[in-house]
Amino acid sequence: MRELGRIHHVAVVVRSIEDSLVFYRDLLRLELEAVADVPSDRVRIAFLGVGESKVELVEPTDDTTGVARFLESRGEGFHHVCLEVDNLAESLLRLEIDGVELIDTAPRRGAEGPVAFIHPRSAHGVLVELIEAQGGPSWKSLGYS
Repeated sequence: MRELGRIHHVAVVVRSIEDSLVFYRDLLRLELEAVADVPSDRVRIAFLGVGESKVELVEPTDDTTGVARFLESRGEGFHHVCLEVDNLAESLLRLEIDGVELIDTAPRRGAEGPVAFIHPRSAHGVLVELIEAQGGPSWKSLGYS
């Protein structure tokens, strides 16, 4: 695994994206890049640009998901940090060999590219998402153009 690239995004779980946009878009004046439903994860997300990084707002659309349980038990707030890597499959293999507990052992489709999550038990209580840099080897195999 190469040294990590940029912080791709920081995710914040919210009860309502629309209500949260009043703060992030209107008051902080962050640029709203996209709002999308992600049916496979049963969430609605919004990305707002911050320099070379982003803030992701995550709103659960189903009360039975992990995100919904997180919101119910902890309330709105920080959820995860996403770091960019060149080759996600290679990074996951190296982390697994090094004894890191992975939630995803192979790249899967994410809203902005191939992703995988590292379990908080291996990251000092922080949920870490890895995303493959645009055009990396997993993009084609997962059906991205």
